[in-house]
Amino acid sequence: MTPNPTQDIRFAASFDGTRIAYARTGIGPPLVQAGRWVGHLEFEWNSPVRRSFLLELGRANTFYRYDSRGCGMSERDVADLSLEAQLRDFETVVDAAGLWRFPLLGMSGGGAVAITYAARHPERVSHLVTLGAAARGVLKRDSTPRQVEEAMVLLKVIEVGWDQENSAFRQTYTSQFMPDASIEHMRAWNELQRMTTSPETAVRHREEIHRWDVVEDLQRIRCPMLIMHCRGDARVPFSEAEFMAGRLPSARFVPLEGRNHIIMEHDLAWTQFFTELRAFIPSGQTLNEPSAAALTLRERQILELVAHGLDNAQIAARLGRAEQTIKNNITQLFDKLGMHTRPQAIVWARTAGFGSRPHER
Repeated sequence: MTPNPTQDIRFAASFDGTRIAYARTGIGPPLVQAGRWVGHLEFEWNSPVRRSFLLELGRANTFYRYDSRGCGMSERDVADLSLEAQLRDFETVVDAAGLWRFPLLGMSGGGAVAITYAARHPERVSHLVTLGAAARGVLKRDSTPRQVEEAMVLLKVIEVGWDQENSAFRQTYTSQFMPDASIEHMRAWNELQRMTTSPETAVRHREEIHRWDVVEDLQRIRCPMLIMHCRGDARVPFSEAEFMAGRLPSARFVPLEGRNHIIMEHDLAWTQFFTELRAFIPSGQTLNEPSAAALTLRERQILELVAHGLDNAQIAARLGRAEQTIKNNITQLFDKLGMHTRPQAIVWARTAGFGSRPHER
């Protein structure tokens, strides 16, 4: 009998010290999902709405996801919920996980984070996939006065009813997320919303998302991109997917059949989504990962000391070199390995076996 799959949950400190929870499951080439504001690593893993979807994503890949700041198992009390802060969180997670190049999945609100990251880090993203995403918030797109009014009313619904035991207020959101769901799935999603975050933080997240505009970043995407969206999506209009596809003609655009923003096993969109995803990101894909075999003896010596946590001045003293020389050596070494930050290089070096031997102090 195959054992029940498990997820490995870890934490990393972002640029401002905010604790971000991330999880890994499955075996195979990496697949990373950008954070969404409605999410809870542990609760979703056991939810009838999300568990099958998460297991399927980890079936042919090592699947990574994380809770957005202010939500789920990540730190709840945070001041900055901006897109820039969320982008920095994503950078923190993939560096902490030791990932160098990977396919990226942006669903719903996570789509803007994924698009921005792929545009700014083209060397890190091999493929970009979006599902139910938009490049513009409701206040930045061609919204009608009625659509804007509706968005403001929903903010008030969150404020007064998000954390109530009675799910009547949250059901308003659930009916948009999954109008064709079963009663069981609706109840589970209602509870997930309440578990995700506080009403105050939920409102702040929605206010930020309403103002997001990543159209310029979208037009700078250079990796292959797959845009998928349900035709009847009531949460993010199908027209926004058409808008993205029109701004990036090289992208593959696949309309999905259905009305659910959160697709489930009984949906026709479920089969369409995974068929397209598997064809777009082959399970046997080999990504360009750095190799220690190409390093010179001097580069190995430097990387060994970097793995021990020594700074440039300490490495210079240890090797009898000028600090500027070591700085230049490290810049060239990181370029050779495709690394962009010292923490990322340390994670990779230790995984590759560097730093395991004691060094003289």
